[in-house]
Amino acid sequence: MHEKKVAPAYAAAELQAREHRASHEFAKAADGARSAADIARDEGDSTGWWNMTFLQAENLLDAGDFAECTALARSLSEASSAATSPQYRARALILMANSLRGEGLLESATLAAASAVGLVDDDADMEIDVHARQALIATLGESGKLEEAWEECLSLSARISDEMDDQLAGKAYWVIGNVAFLCDKVGEGLHYHELAAETFSPSRNLDVWAKFNKASAAMRLAAEVADAATLRCIERAELATDVVGGNEEEILLLRLNRAHWNYLAGDTGAAIELLDELRGSADQVPPQMAGEIFLLMARAQADTGSNQAAKESLVEAADRFDKAGAPQRALQAREMLAPGPGSDQE
Repeated sequence: MHEKKVAPAYAAAELQAREHRASHEFAKAADGARSAADIARDEGDSTGWWNMTFLQAENLLDAGDFAECTALARSLSEASSAATSPQYRARALILMANSLRGEGLLESATLAAASAVGLVDDDADMEIDVHARQALIATLGESGKLEEAWEECLSLSARISDEMDDQLAGKAYWVIGNVAFLCDKVGEGLHYHELAAETFSPSRNLDVWAKFNKASAAMRLAAEVADAATLRCIERAELATDVVGGNEEEILLLRLNRAHWNYLAGDTGAAIELLDELRGSADQVPPQMAGEIFLLMARAQADTGSNQAAKESLVEAADRFDKAGAPQRALQAREMLAPGPGSDQE
């Protein structure tokens, strides 16, 4: 059986797509991958079509075009290649789970991620296995299903070994630390994030380094850990993002972290100023992130005595959390609305 010859036009389109991706030009990379996928389809190369469509969807995810990524990932999960290969189908479902999470559709994201985990076992590709578990843990955590998320974390922790690639191990430590923070296991959260920081290398992948420091800062701040290490995470993320760039959601999360830091450091005025800007972009980010913006704004407004404005922000936060499928966070916002004993109810 002779090897199928790769069309020069296909090879050129794939190369261009990968070069754009390496430069973090994700929209251009998605266009290049689509061109390569079209050529592969016309040539009758179903494997080439699947791989380039997957690359296109990955770039759409990184560009923040979640709806289109979800649609492509769904088509990949239903393609003939995926029907004959559990690993192909799992990869498509992981991508779909991550894009659905980006859209704020947490229930659907959890189902997709759980399906991916169900397709892989101990004999599967380690990277696919870990990524499937990461996706499931992330969606369970953001949905507020913390006991289930922590159980999955323990399963993932058992999969980490010395033979595992450093970047992959770092991502596993990262997601376990995230859930530990959400479960109020602050010491364990700090421990796992420190392990992640030790395995990640800014010289190897500055983009991952930026994303990790940004996310770690957000988790530390949510746990009210406003120490020098948290500030270093914020500054590293800001510096690395200045170098590699980032999509709109990533830039807004950096600003939310800075606002949260200002609030915890006692500079409520600076926090409110940043949050005022962020509110104007609330419809451009996933609803769970918008909920966090309004929830922090409510706390800052209450501290300055703007009680009516704080109530309005809490109502908005609860609504955004409901839309995201995060009822526990919505309940927390509504509980803050209830006046405490002896409070002024005018």
